[in-house]
Amino acid sequence: MRAPMRRSIAVSVWSVCSLVALGGPNLVRAQSTDKLGTISFPNSGNAAAQAPFLRGMKLYYSFEYGPAATAFQEAQKADPSFTLAYVGEALTHTHQVWNQQNVGAARAALAKLAPNATQRLSMAKTPRERMYGELVEILYGDGSKARRDTLFTDAAERIARAHPNDDEAKMLQALGLLGLNQSVRDFPTYMRAGALAEEVLRRNPDHPAAAHYIIHAFDDPIHAPLGLWAARAYSKIAAGAPHAVHMTSHIYVALGMWDDVIEQNQVAAGHDHANYTAGHYTLWLGYGYLQAGRLNDAMAHIETMGRNFSKTQRAPEANALAMLLGHYYVDAGGTIDNAAWKLPPPATMNAAAATSAFVAGLVAIREKDAKGATAAVDRLDEGAKSGAPAGRDAIAVLAKELRAEIASAAGRHDEAIALARSASEAEEGMPYEYGPPQFVKPTHELLGEVLLAAGKHGEAKTAFQRSLARTPGRARSLVGLARAAAGAGDKATMDAAVAALKANWHASDKNLPELAELTKLVASSSK
Repeated sequence: MRAPMRRSIAVSVWSVCSLVALGGPNLVRAQSTDKLGTISFPNSGNAAAQAPFLRGMKLYYSFEYGPAATAFQEAQKADPSFTLAYVGEALTHTHQVWNQQNVGAARAALAKLAPNATQRLSMAKTPRERMYGELVEILYGDGSKARRDTLFTDAAERIARAHPNDDEAKMLQALGLLGLNQSVRDFPTYMRAGALAEEVLRRNPDHPAAAHYIIHAFDDPIHAPLGLWAARAYSKIAAGAPHAVHMTSHIYVALGMWDDVIEQNQVAAGHDHANYTAGHYTLWLGYGYLQAGRLNDAMAHIETMGRNFSKTQRAPEANALAMLLGHYYVDAGGTIDNAAWKLPPPATMNAAAATSAFVAGLVAIREKDAKGATAAVDRLDEGAKSGAPAGRDAIAVLAKELRAEIASAAGRHDEAIALARSASEAEEGMPYEYGPPQFVKPTHELLGEVLLAAGKHGEAKTAFQRSLARTPGRARSLVGLARAAAGAGDKATMDAAVAALKANWHASDKNLPELAELTKLVASSSK
């Protein structure tokens, strides 16, 4: 999608550059706790501890970890001997789906109850509560995180077997399964988690964890239809938790439902739109605007992020802003101040810094700046060697993509196709990442575009179809598929792609050039 010339983005460029490599999630705290779902967790705490304890569990289930810890601390004050209140606070320091854990903070929370595990377990007032105590002692005991995660999941399953009516144990088991492979998606394990959560949600349609974990289990394009009912339910079950409202869009992105992606992330980010800050929810919101053809809204959104970032200078916002800029440049083709992409090499390159280097290369190609394009490839090559180990393979894929773009722009089509195909094969070998594509230029989409440039319409059509299987409803892949199908003489596929694009763009900016182009293609092919 090309857009008219747009304003340069009001961002303190060098501030973004200096912070973009620092990393870290942008967790939004719950804005209210009046609607968080319904759970039943019988326990031995006194009457005053019940409300904050249950609130803490429901917040924990919706990944609102900070407010959950505060609620558990309130329960501790109400009943200092209430062991489960300390168990709950300790649980908030492991974020299974994100592969994050703060063992020191968790052990400090447990130490408030008693200085060692033996004493803490002896304070449990029922055998069931002792089992929950054992579960958390295992989670923060000795051994590697992967080993402790496995033992935690096994311990939750033991509680569920010993107490078949304990839905909370089943939910902790499901959560443990989701994190069992250290945040790497393993479909059989995810299906087990989804089955446990579905059992509980059908029994208790207002259970926040059950709806939430179904979404996480099924938020890929193959399984997303299985999670749509839970997504529809979750934002109503836990409307008081911004993460719950956002989580529905995990399913909507996987199904290409852009209006829903936009609506849910607008609510999750907050009703005061002028004070949005760049973060997880606003990144998904910007991506939704782009896929819906609302390019002016996407640019206004980014400009707001930039203005607000200039006031805060927080590293997580810098990362989200860099990713927003990358998606905008690739998906909208709009003009962005080139200085925004001249990033100094970070000590450790993360996904946002790598994306910025990649887009710097695209800008250089467009401006016929061979040295600038080569410098961007060099930065990515260095990042693939020195970056965080978990991200090196992805950075290497970006380097291949950029080399393919350089070769295609120079008319070296065979080289470009080979590089793009290699990049797509590498991505196929990686675990599926939920949400907006981890590569701002999806590899199969790039392969389709370099094949189109080489006049290989049939192969390009196949590549775009594969891209849409991985990123359903993605606008640029639909545009590419329509062009490739037209060139291959496949009218049915072309018509279907154009129809899907028009449905995506029902509320788009007026006069998007691609839509006019494809409408003419359809008309000419009907004569």
